[in-house]
Order: sequence, then structure tokens, then C-alpha cells
Amino acid sequence: MSATANAVPLGTTGASARLRVKLLLLEPEFRDATHHMWRADGLLPRYRTYLCTMHAVIRASVPLMELALDRARVRAASGDPLAAPLAAYLEEHIREEEGHDAWLLEDLRAAGGDPEDALGPLPSPLVASLVGPQYYWIEHHHPVALLGYIAALEGYAPAPGLTGRIARLTGLPAAALRTVREHSVIDTEHLDELYALLDRLPLGRGPEAAVAVSALHSLDALTQLFVRLGRSAPAPSLRGAGPVPPMGVTP
Repeated sequence: MSATANAVPLGTTGASARLRVKLLLLEPEFRDATHHMWRADGLLPRYRTYLCTMHAVIRASVPLMELALDRARVRAASGDPLAAPLAAYLEEHIREEEGHDAWLLEDLRAAGGDPEDALGPLPSPLVASLVGPQYYWIEHHHPVALLGYIAALEGYAPAPGLTGRIARLTGLPAAALRTVREHSVIDTEHLDELYALLDRLPLGRGPEAAVAVSALHSLDALTQLFVRLGRSAPAPSLRGAGPVPPMGVTP
């Protein structure tokens, strides 16, 4: 039920390969969490909760990138060699990610939920522990750290077969599955672009470590998020934390 874009070809070197090797260390626990999350029993209410929770995560994607872009432009003006290529990447990626939070609300409505269930409640502390460190690292260290967060989210995107599985087990229409369906395709393409950028950037030891710490923290936080959703009892109010399809999430 999972698909990974983090397999490392033999003989591969470079920053992207080193990052993928590190992420592989956390993969078994992540796989277990998502496998349990997408089990058949109680899947429909759990899927609605997943949509609410992923909305809380994904609505932060563009604001995070906009903040990182602003800080990268400031650094570029002072001669930071990482900043200009990072800014160019963020400008493009912002355009690609705009509106994806709206997809989740549309999916939720088509799945029989109320968008207010995603918009109203205070997001889970587990969501804050995933997203929040990125704001800190962008502001108080270097915006390049955000690339680790993006690598974790897009490196563990929904598996191609997940959409069909959810539809079979829940009876939901295609209109309720757009986010999972689209991200099973586009995140693989986005990840290739990100890894190419990592290999082009003149990363020194410090910036490369910042990307790795960000990625490892993000994958660990995602795992805890999915574990919580997998354990939670279905709730009519659709509150709570949520996970990702068998392998993944998306920013």
C-alpha cells in the first residue's frame, strides 16, 4: 500500500542521496503507522478526519514558502550563494502549491463532512510540532532548512493505488478523493525537482545538516501524527489529528 521515492540508486552520491539514506532509517515506523491508519475498519470517518488534519498542515505550505522566499531574497542581496537559487525554486513551487488547501475542503464536503470541521477547531499540537519548527528555522537560522520539510512531505506521497482502495472500502465518489489522487502523481515530479536542486546548491556541512535535521524531524512528526489518527476512535465532530495515505503526505 506504499510507494517511496526515497530509494537510493547504487553508486549515487551527492546531497540528495545522503538525505535519502537518512530518511530510510525512519521509514519502517512510518510505514507501520500509515498501514494501520489505512486499515479497512472505520476508514470513512477516519478519512474525513484525515482531510481535516491535512488541511491544517497544507494550509501552512504556501505561507511557509513565502516567508522562506522573503528571507532568501534578503540573503541574496547580501551575497549568500544559496539564496538566489533557493528563491528561484520557491517562486516556482509556490505557484505549484497554491490552492491545494481548497482541494481538501472540497474533498471533505464531497465525503459528507463540513468544511467548518477543518476550519473551526484549534489544530492539534501534533500539527504544530510538524509545521512550527519550520517558521523558527526560517527566521532564526536559514530558509534552506525548509527544503528538508518539503522533502519529507513529498517523498512520502500517497501511493498510486490508494485512491482506488479508499473508494472501494468507503463507497466515496471521485470528487472526495482529488487530493490523494493528484498528489500520488505530482509529488513524485516535485521531489525530482527538489533533489536536483539539493545537488546543485553549494551546500556546506552546516546548511546540509540543517536540511537533514528538518527532514528527519518532519518525518518523525508525520509518523506521530498518523499514529494518533490510527488510534483515535471515529468522532462525529471530525476533530483530531490525521495522517497520510500509505506512504505519504503532501505539502
